[in-house]
Amino acid sequence: MKTMMMAAGLLMAAATGAQAQSIVYNDFSNTNGLKLNGSAQATNDGTRDVLRLTPSGIGQAGSAFSLLPRTLSADYGFSTRFTFNIANNYNGGADGLVFAIQTLSNTVGGSGGGMGYQGIANTLGIEFDTWDNGPGDDFSDNHIGIDLGGSLSSVVLDKNLPFQLDGGKDITSWVDYDGTTGKLDVRYAADGIRPILANLSYNVNLADVLGTTTAFVGFTSATGAAASTHDIVSWEFRDSFSPIVTPAVPEPATWAMMILGFGVVGSALRRRRVATTARLALA
Repeated sequence: MKTMMMAAGLLMAAATGAQAQSIVYNDFSNTNGLKLNGSAQATNDGTRDVLRLTPSGIGQAGSAFSLLPRTLSADYGFSTRFTFNIANNYNGGADGLVFAIQTLSNTVGGSGGGMGYQGIANTLGIEFDTWDNGPGDDFSDNHIGIDLGGSLSSVVLDKNLPFQLDGGKDITSWVDYDGTTGKLDVRYAADGIRPILANLSYNVNLADVLGTTTAFVGFTSATGAAASTHDIVSWEFRDSFSPIVTPAVPEPATWAMMILGFGVVGSALRRRRVATTARLALA
Protein backbone atom coordinates (compact mmCIF):
# COMPACT_ATOMS: atom_id res chain seq x y z
CA MET A 1 0.00 0.00 0.00
CA LYS A 2 2.82 2.41 0.87
CA THR A 3 4.47 1.82 -2.51
CA MET A 4 1.17 2.39 -4.31
CA MET A 5 0.65 5.68 -2.43
CA MET A 6 4.17 6.83 -3.40
CA ALA A 7 3.48 6.07 -7.06
CA ALA A 8 0.18 7.94 -6.90
CA GLY A 9 1.94 10.89 -5.28
CA LEU A 10 4.42 11.05 -8.16
CA LEU A 11 1.60 11.13 -10.68
CA MET A 12 -0.24 13.86 -8.75
CA ALA A 13 2.92 15.97 -8.53
CA ALA A 14 3.48 15.61 -12.26
CA ALA A 15 -0.09 16.68 -12.97
CA THR A 16 0.23 19.73 -10.71
CA GLY A 17 3.44 20.79 -12.46
CA ALA A 18 1.83 20.37 -15.88
CA GLN A 19 -1.00 22.75 -14.98
CA ALA A 20 1.51 25.52 -14.20
CA GLN A 21 3.43 25.20 -17.47
CA SER A 22 3.23 28.08 -19.93
CA ILE A 23 5.93 27.32 -22.52
CA VAL A 24 7.50 23.86 -22.82
CA TYR A 25 9.99 22.66 -25.43
CA ASN A 26 11.35 19.25 -24.50
CA ASP A 27 13.28 19.49 -27.77
CA PHE A 28 13.11 21.67 -30.86
CA SER A 29 11.77 19.27 -33.46
CA ASN A 30 8.95 21.83 -33.66
CA THR A 31 9.49 25.56 -33.12
CA ASN A 32 5.88 26.72 -33.45
CA GLY A 33 5.35 29.67 -31.13
CA LEU A 34 8.87 31.02 -31.59
CA LYS A 35 10.21 33.80 -33.79
CA LEU A 36 13.70 32.92 -35.00
CA ASN A 37 15.87 35.90 -35.92
CA GLY A 38 19.25 36.23 -37.62
CA SER A 39 21.26 33.02 -37.66
CA ALA A 40 18.94 31.12 -35.29
CA GLN A 41 17.48 27.88 -36.62
CA ALA A 42 16.23 24.51 -35.47
CA THR A 43 18.70 21.76 -36.36
CA ASN A 44 19.80 18.27 -35.41
CA ASP A 45 23.19 18.11 -33.71
CA GLY A 46 23.60 14.47 -34.68
CA THR A 47 21.68 13.00 -31.77
CA ARG A 48 18.81 15.41 -31.01
CA ASP A 49 16.85 18.40 -32.26
CA VAL A 50 18.16 21.65 -30.79
CA LEU A 51 17.61 25.37 -31.23
CA ARG A 52 20.91 26.67 -32.62
CA LEU A 53 21.26 30.38 -31.97
CA THR A 54 24.54 30.60 -33.88
CA PRO A 55 26.66 28.20 -35.87
CA SER A 56 30.40 28.14 -35.22
CA GLY A 57 31.11 30.87 -37.75
CA ILE A 58 32.50 34.37 -37.35
CA GLY A 59 30.22 37.40 -37.25
CA GLN A 60 26.99 35.56 -36.45
CA ALA A 61 24.06 36.83 -34.37
CA GLY A 62 20.80 35.09 -33.60
CA SER A 63 17.86 35.12 -31.24
CA ALA A 64 14.67 33.23 -30.57
CA PHE A 65 11.76 34.81 -28.73
CA SER A 66 8.17 33.92 -28.02
CA LEU A 67 6.17 34.83 -31.10
CA LEU A 68 3.61 36.64 -28.96
CA PRO A 69 4.39 38.62 -25.81
CA ARG A 70 3.80 36.76 -22.56
CA THR A 71 1.50 38.25 -19.94
CA LEU A 72 3.29 38.05 -16.61
CA SER A 73 1.40 37.74 -13.34
CA ALA A 74 0.23 40.84 -11.49
CA ASP A 75 3.41 40.82 -9.39
CA TYR A 76 5.62 40.21 -12.46
CA GLY A 77 6.76 36.85 -11.13
CA PHE A 78 8.14 34.15 -13.44
CA SER A 79 10.12 30.91 -13.37
CA THR A 80 12.10 29.21 -16.11
CA ARG A 81 14.39 26.25 -16.64
CA PHE A 82 16.54 25.65 -19.71
CA THR A 83 19.41 23.45 -20.82
CA PHE A 84 22.05 24.67 -23.26
CA ASN A 85 25.23 23.43 -24.89
CA ILE A 86 28.12 25.56 -26.20
CA ALA A 87 30.66 23.66 -28.33
CA ASN A 88 32.68 23.50 -31.56
CA ASN A 89 34.92 26.38 -30.56
CA TYR A 90 36.77 28.29 -33.26
CA ASN A 91 39.69 30.58 -32.43
CA GLY A 92 39.14 30.04 -28.71
CA GLY A 93 35.34 30.11 -28.81
CA ALA A 94 32.92 33.02 -28.28
CA ASP A 95 30.83 34.78 -27.21
CA GLY A 96 28.09 33.15 -25.14
CA LEU A 97 24.33 33.43 -24.84
CA VAL A 98 21.71 35.34 -22.86
CA PHE A 99 18.28 34.41 -21.52
CA ALA A 100 16.27 37.61 -21.92
CA ILE A 101 12.91 39.13 -21.09
CA GLN A 102 12.37 42.22 -23.25
CA THR A 103 9.55 44.43 -24.50
CA LEU A 104 10.67 46.06 -27.74
CA SER A 105 10.06 43.31 -30.29
CA ASN A 106 11.41 40.04 -31.55
CA THR A 107 14.90 41.28 -32.36
CA VAL A 108 18.67 40.77 -32.21
CA GLY A 109 20.96 43.19 -30.37
CA GLY A 110 24.69 43.80 -30.71
CA SER A 111 26.89 41.17 -32.34
CA GLY A 112 30.21 39.80 -31.09
CA GLY A 113 30.67 40.58 -27.41
CA GLY A 114 27.16 42.05 -27.39
CA MET A 115 25.85 38.44 -27.50
CA GLY A 116 22.75 39.60 -29.39
CA TYR A 117 21.56 41.30 -26.20
CA GLN A 118 23.47 44.57 -25.99
CA GLY A 119 21.39 47.66 -26.72
CA ILE A 120 17.95 46.11 -26.16
CA ALA A 121 16.35 48.51 -23.68
CA ASN A 122 13.73 47.61 -21.05
CA THR A 123 15.14 44.17 -20.59
CA LEU A 124 16.40 41.70 -18.01
CA GLY A 125 19.10 39.24 -19.08
CA ILE A 126 21.04 36.34 -17.62
CA GLU A 127 24.33 36.09 -19.50
CA PHE A 128 26.44 32.98 -19.94
CA ASP A 129 29.60 34.62 -21.22
CA THR A 130 32.59 32.80 -22.72
CA TRP A 131 34.76 35.78 -23.69
CA ASP A 132 36.75 38.24 -21.60
CA ASN A 133 35.62 41.75 -22.57
CA GLY A 134 37.55 43.51 -19.83
CA PRO A 135 36.35 45.20 -16.64
CA GLY A 136 32.65 44.79 -17.46
CA ASP A 137 33.25 41.03 -17.31
CA ASP A 138 35.59 41.30 -14.31
CA PHE A 139 38.27 40.10 -16.76
CA SER A 140 36.71 36.63 -16.96
CA ASP A 141 36.12 34.46 -20.02
CA ASN A 142 33.89 32.00 -18.16
CA HIS A 143 31.17 33.66 -16.08
CA ILE A 144 27.44 34.05 -15.48
CA GLY A 145 25.87 37.40 -14.68
CA ILE A 146 22.61 39.32 -14.28
CA ASP A 147 22.20 42.18 -16.76
CA LEU A 148 19.72 45.04 -17.02
CA GLY A 149 18.69 47.43 -19.79
CA GLY A 150 20.74 45.88 -22.59
CA SER A 151 24.02 46.45 -20.78
CA LEU A 152 26.53 43.61 -20.43
CA SER A 153 28.19 45.17 -17.38
CA SER A 154 26.55 42.73 -14.99
CA VAL A 155 25.02 44.01 -11.75
CA VAL A 156 26.17 40.77 -10.13
CA LEU A 157 28.52 38.17 -11.58
CA ASP A 158 29.92 34.71 -10.79
CA LYS A 159 33.26 33.84 -12.39
CA ASN A 160 34.12 30.92 -10.08
CA LEU A 161 32.15 28.34 -12.01
CA PRO A 162 32.67 24.60 -11.43
CA PHE A 163 32.42 23.96 -15.19
CA GLN A 164 33.53 25.43 -18.50
CA LEU A 165 30.57 27.05 -20.27
CA ASP A 166 31.90 26.23 -23.74
CA GLY A 167 33.16 22.76 -22.84
CA GLY A 168 30.59 20.97 -24.98
CA LYS A 169 28.57 19.64 -22.04
CA ASP A 170 24.91 20.28 -21.26
CA ILE A 171 24.39 22.93 -18.59
CA THR A 172 21.03 23.63 -16.98
CA SER A 173 19.92 26.91 -15.44
CA TRP A 174 16.91 27.85 -13.33
CA VAL A 175 15.82 31.49 -13.08
CA ASP A 176 13.08 32.52 -10.62
CA TYR A 177 11.71 35.97 -9.90
CA ASP A 178 9.42 36.49 -6.92
CA GLY A 179 7.59 39.72 -7.67
CA THR A 180 6.23 40.02 -4.14
CA THR A 181 9.74 40.31 -2.67
CA GLY A 182 11.65 41.55 -5.74
CA LYS A 183 14.19 38.74 -5.41
CA LEU A 184 15.74 37.27 -8.54
CA ASP A 185 17.48 33.90 -8.08
CA VAL A 186 19.68 32.16 -10.64
CA ARG A 187 20.83 28.57 -10.32
CA TYR A 188 22.93 26.42 -12.62
CA ALA A 189 24.41 22.93 -12.70
CA ALA A 190 26.09 20.53 -15.11
CA ASP A 191 24.28 17.46 -13.75
CA GLY A 192 20.69 18.63 -14.33
CA ILE A 193 19.93 18.68 -10.60
CA ARG A 194 18.54 21.96 -9.25
CA PRO A 195 20.80 23.38 -6.49
CA ILE A 196 19.09 23.96 -3.16
CA LEU A 197 20.64 27.43 -2.79
CA ALA A 198 20.76 30.07 -5.51
CA ASN A 199 24.16 30.67 -7.12
CA LEU A 200 23.30 34.32 -7.88
CA SER A 201 20.68 36.56 -6.25
CA TYR A 202 19.70 40.16 -6.86
CA ASN A 203 16.86 42.40 -5.72
CA VAL A 204 15.24 44.25 -8.60
CA ASN A 205 11.90 45.85 -9.43
CA LEU A 206 11.04 44.13 -12.69
CA ALA A 207 8.01 46.37 -13.16
CA ASP A 208 10.36 49.36 -13.37
CA VAL A 209 12.76 47.51 -15.69
CA LEU A 210 10.10 46.40 -18.17
CA GLY A 211 7.50 49.12 -17.74
CA THR A 212 4.73 46.73 -18.85
CA THR A 213 3.24 43.40 -17.83
CA THR A 214 3.71 41.91 -21.29
CA ALA A 215 7.10 40.87 -22.63
CA PHE A 216 8.85 38.62 -25.11
CA VAL A 217 10.94 35.84 -23.58
CA GLY A 218 13.75 33.89 -25.19
CA PHE A 219 17.46 33.75 -25.96
CA THR A 220 20.13 35.71 -27.81
CA SER A 221 23.67 34.90 -28.88
CA ALA A 222 26.45 36.16 -31.14
CA THR A 223 29.97 35.47 -32.34
CA GLY A 224 32.80 37.73 -33.45
CA ALA A 225 36.26 36.84 -34.71
CA ALA A 226 35.98 33.76 -32.47
CA ALA A 227 32.95 31.49 -32.53
CA SER A 228 31.05 28.52 -31.08
CA THR A 229 27.80 26.73 -31.68
CA HIS A 230 25.25 27.99 -29.14
CA ASP A 231 22.43 25.47 -28.72
CA ILE A 232 19.33 25.50 -26.54
CA VAL A 233 18.48 21.88 -25.79
CA SER A 234 15.21 22.27 -23.87
CA TRP A 235 13.20 25.06 -22.26
CA GLU A 236 10.28 25.58 -19.90
CA PHE A 237 8.89 28.99 -18.93
CA ARG A 238 6.09 29.80 -16.48
CA ASP A 239 4.30 33.15 -16.43
CA SER A 240 4.25 33.28 -12.62
CA PHE A 241 6.64 32.57 -9.77
CA SER A 242 6.46 28.79 -9.69
CA PRO A 243 9.95 27.27 -9.32
CA ILE A 244 10.56 24.26 -11.54
CA VAL A 245 11.99 21.57 -9.30
CA THR A 246 11.83 18.59 -11.64
CA PRO A 247 12.94 18.37 -15.28
CA ALA A 248 10.32 18.90 -17.99
CA VAL A 249 11.21 15.38 -19.19
CA PRO A 250 12.47 12.77 -16.70
CA GLU A 251 16.17 12.02 -17.08
CA PRO A 252 17.11 8.38 -17.95
CA ALA A 253 17.88 7.59 -14.31
CA THR A 254 14.49 8.99 -13.28
CA TRP A 255 12.73 6.89 -15.90
CA ALA A 256 14.56 3.83 -14.59
CA MET A 257 13.42 4.56 -11.02
CA MET A 258 9.83 5.12 -12.16
CA ILE A 259 9.82 1.87 -14.16
CA LEU A 260 11.29 0.03 -11.17
CA GLY A 261 8.62 1.56 -8.92
CA PHE A 262 5.81 0.55 -11.26
CA GLY A 263 7.33 -2.95 -11.40
CA VAL A 264 7.27 -3.15 -7.61
CA VAL A 265 3.64 -2.02 -7.58
CA GLY A 266 2.77 -4.63 -10.22
CA SER A 267 4.55 -7.38 -8.29
CA ALA A 268 2.73 -6.40 -5.08
CA LEU A 269 -0.62 -6.54 -6.86
CA ARG A 270 0.18 -9.95 -8.37
CA ARG A 271 1.20 -11.35 -4.97
CA ARG A 272 -2.01 -9.99 -3.48
CA ARG A 273 -4.11 -11.68 -6.18
CA VAL A 274 -2.28 -15.00 -5.69
CA ALA A 275 -2.75 -14.84 -1.91
CA THR A 276 -6.44 -14.00 -2.29
CA THR A 277 -6.94 -16.90 -4.72
CA ALA A 278 -5.19 -19.31 -2.34
CA ARG A 279 -7.39 -18.24 0.59
CA LEU A 280 -10.51 -18.71 -1.48
CA ALA A 281 -9.39 -22.17 -2.55
CA LEU A 282 -8.87 -23.22 1.10
CA ALA A 283 -12.20 -21.76 2.27
